[in-house]
Amino acid sequence: MQNILHRIDWINTKVGHFFSWFVFALTLFVTYEVISRYAFGNPRPWAFDAMNMMYGTLFMMAGAYALSTNAHVRGDVLYGFLPIRVQATIDLTLYLVFFIPGIVALVWAGYSYAAESFAINEHSTVTADGPPIYPFKAMIPLAGLALLLQGFAEIARCVICLKNGAWPKRIDDIEEVDVDTLKEMVTQTEAVVPEASVAPNPKLQGEVQ
Repeated sequence: MQNILHRIDWINTKVGHFFSWFVFALTLFVTYEVISRYAFGNPRPWAFDAMNMMYGTLFMMAGAYALSTNAHVRGDVLYGFLPIRVQATIDLTLYLVFFIPGIVALVWAGYSYAAESFAINEHSTVTADGPPIYPFKAMIPLAGLALLLQGFAEIARCVICLKNGAWPKRIDDIEEVDVDTLKEMVTQTEAVVPEASVAPNPKLQGEVQ
């Protein structure tokens, strides 16, 4: 089971890493468009739509990755102080009652939404000569499927936690701050400082003698 959970985490991590390049692409695109608009007086009407769709794609496709790394915003004020099995019970209930039905509805509605857009060859009407919008709408059911897959993995984690009394390990990934290492450093520092403060001073001992 642990291998299956890690495989699902790995898939959504790779998806998240791939779409993270949209940040770099958007940075270049916005910079180019600003220079083109204000330096050369040659704005492109479709650029606004393209930027919105790129950002929306990044936002949607990063959802499953954030869930796999437990990075979504959570009200930890009380949750973090609860026993592990109580946390797992709360998570399991929320996944079954709200998450799974909501994501299934998202996939179903998103598929119909995208299929209709493909059928009519839909283009954006926000600006003149708007770009095709059906590739962007196709991301809605895909993002939902990725979230649904990760949701099943999180449900399995809750069940394992209820059984074993500990959360199963997630795969390692690059983090902005390595919290565990930081805690170890602080603990080691607190343990060393008192010992150093009571260490005998050879100079003072010589003066006393």
